[in-house]
Formats: sequence, C-alpha cells, structure tokens
Amino acid sequence: MSRQQDRDVRGDTTRDDEVPVGTEADEARAAGADAVEDAAAAADDEALADAGLPAEGEATRRPPHRASLAHRLYNGEAGLDVVGRSRLIYKVTAVLVLVCIASMLFRGFNFGIDFAGGNSFRLPGGTEQLADVREAATDAGADVASAQVVGGNTILLRTGALDNDGERAVVDAVADAAGIAPDQVSPESVSAEWGQDITDQALLALAVFLVAVIAFLAIRFQPKMAVGAIVALLHDLVVTAGVYSLIGFEVTPSTVIGLLTILGFSLYDTVVVFDKVDENTRDLERSARMTWGEAANLAVNQTLMRSINTSVIALLPVAGLLFVGAGLLGVGTLKDLALVLFVGLAAGAYSSIFLATPIVADLKDREPGVQALRRRVLARRSAAARSGARAAAGPVASARRNRRAAPGGGVALAERDVDTLGPAPADVAVESPASVGPEVPRRPHGATAAPRPGQRPQRPGTKKRR
Repeated sequence: MSRQQDRDVRGDTTRDDEVPVGTEADEARAAGADAVEDAAAAADDEALADAGLPAEGEATRRPPHRASLAHRLYNGEAGLDVVGRSRLIYKVTAVLVLVCIASMLFRGFNFGIDFAGGNSFRLPGGTEQLADVREAATDAGADVASAQVVGGNTILLRTGALDNDGERAVVDAVADAAGIAPDQVSPESVSAEWGQDITDQALLALAVFLVAVIAFLAIRFQPKMAVGAIVALLHDLVVTAGVYSLIGFEVTPSTVIGLLTILGFSLYDTVVVFDKVDENTRDLERSARMTWGEAANLAVNQTLMRSINTSVIALLPVAGLLFVGAGLLGVGTLKDLALVLFVGLAAGAYSSIFLATPIVADLKDREPGVQALRRRVLARRSAAARSGARAAAGPVASARRNRRAAPGGGVALAERDVDTLGPAPADVAVESPASVGPEVPRRPHGATAAPRPGQRPQRPGTKKRR
C-alpha cells in the first residue's frame, strides 16, 4: 500500500470517529437529555399514581383513608353532642312521657283475668273449632276476654266472672260446639285477689331493686350518677307502660315479668356508660384538658357503638318473637311478653345514651369545683388561641425551599425598595442559606485547632513549615 492510500484510510477513520461539536450538536444533546428526563418523570408520575400518592408539584393530595366510625367515635374525632344538646333531649323526652301518662290516665289498661278476676275453660280442640267455641260461649251469656289454642291441641277460653249457673251453661255450650262430652271441659275460677297479690309482690320487688341500685351507684360512682340512673329507669317504666296502654294488649303476669326484666338491661347499659364517664373525669381537675361535660360527652360517644350493637342484638330475637310469632303465626301467648320486652329494650337504650349522662352533667355543672374547672379550661384555650394568632401573624420570612409551593415549581420573590421604605426592621428574622447551614464553632483566643487526619500535631506558638 502506498503512502497516499494510507493517508486516505486514516482520514476516513478519523472522520468516522469524530465527535460533533458546535451549537447544533449541543442542542441535539440537550434535546436527547430532555427526552430522557421527561420519560423518567412520566414513569415516576405513573408509579406515584399507581401507589395512590400525589405527583411532585401537585398542590392537592388525595384524601387519606378514613378510619372506621367506631375508631373516630372513640378518639373524639366524630360523635354526637349529647351533653351540649341536653335541653332539646329533655323537651323530646318530656313530650313522649306526657303522651304515655295521658294514655294511662284516660285510656287505661286491659287487665287480664289474672288481675281482673274471671273464669277460664280448657277443652280439647284445634284452630278449626276455635271460632265455634268462642261463638258458643258468647251465646251462653259469657263475656269472652280471649280464646286461643295452646300446646297445639287445647283451647283456652277466658271470660269474665260467672256464677255457678253461668259456668255450667258455658261448659255445655262449648262442649256441644267442639263435639265433646261436658266432662272433658275443665272450668276454673280466678279471683281478683290473686292478681292483686301479684301486683303487690311486683311493686315490692321494684322498690327493693331501686333501693339496691341507688346504693350501688352511690357507693361505686357518686350520688349524682345514682339520680341519673333512677330517672332513666323511671323513664323506661313510664314509656313501656304507656305504649302498652296505647296498643291495648292484655296485661298478664308475663307482662310484669318482662317489665322487671327490661329494668336490668337498662341499668346494665347505663352502668357501662357511667364507668367510662368516671374514667374520663378522673384527675380532670389536675390536667384541665377539657370540661366535665366534654369528658362525659366523650364517654357517651366512646360507648355509643357498643350500646347500639348490644341493643340491636337484644332486639332482633324479641322482634322475631313479636312480629313473626304473634303477628304472622298468631301465637297469642307470646305477644304480651314480646311487646313489653321490645318497647322496654328500645326505651332503655335511648335513656342510657341520651338521658342518664346529660342529667348527671347538668347536676355536676352546679358544683363550684366543676365551674372553676370550666373557667380554667376556657382561659387556657383563650390564651392558646391568642398565642397562636400572634405566632401566625409574626413577620418571619423564610428562605427554605418548598417543593410543593405551586404547580410548575415557580417561586415568587418580592424585593424591598430600600430608597423608599428604608432598611428592613431589626425584628424581622430573615433566613439565608448561610444561616440555615451548620454553624462552625469558634475556638477561644489562644486555643489550637484539632489536627486533620494524617497531620502531625503542632506545638502551641509554632508555625507550620512551608
């Protein structure tokens, strides 16, 4: 190969390996870098969006996952202002109680044979003979109070009080209607004194129950909580009796048993709420973080879900007993017990949540210690609000960078006209990058600096050799 050919080959190789320079080459490289950065940013934004996080530079964020209602109620983040709206609760309760009292006074009760006295007749039969037996007893001159099938194969007929002749006439009439012999009918006479004995024993049991409740609550908690619990129990009794009077169901011994049962449920729910109130108000005067009424209202909301769940679980089987058993299936022996339990459980849940605690809170607000606590809490909050307002209004300018200040990443600067406004006042704290950086400690006069790694220590007063 000649020298000319060698030079041509070298020139071609140099031209192939030559790196382009100049304005056009710089713009091409910048465009390529911008494309790579845009692709990376787009990938990052997609990854953030898939994770549910806001992209960089966005001013708004996606709403965080909200906690459950029970969690927010327990922490005081949500709830009902039961104590604050006690006046409205008292008005609604007063209207309901007055309606129930008016029904008991003017409408009265439908007392059964056990309380009013009368006669009962038992005879073999089913639902096919029930209407004929009832009609035959009425034609014989009896005042039929109820006629129902019990046990699947026995008809129970209850009438008003009858003499001996009237009782024999009814026995013959119902036996002929059912197609059986008169000796298969079992008559029974019930005196009104037996019902009176049941009433007296029930009132005695109620009095002993209330005395025991007052003593327990006064010793375990405080007397004012005993007052609130007793008022709630009386409310449950009046409302249950009033609804029973309005509907007109027959009052039987089962009604009395159910009435005493609901008192225990209502008291149990009230004690649970009072226990939380006592826990929240313990050492409250020392911390002064909230007023007594606010602590009691927080306790009601903390136990609200538990009270609702307990009441619903208790009401479901009773509702099935009342609406399915007595309503659809026609089992009349269950309707008196089911009604008193259903109304009593609902009234007890209402009184334990909305009535007992507000009564206690209103009674406690009259105490001098609770009033002094309220003034301290309000004064502390007022002072905190004033200090927070002054801190927010203080003339502080910050030089720190905010990555999410505005969409697009722009930063707005305001320059001060020194000629017109003069220098900035001394009390304005202006942070610069130098002030934000780490401070370098100053060494006292005559002290030596710490040697750097790998440097020989110098004696004091000597200079480093050049």
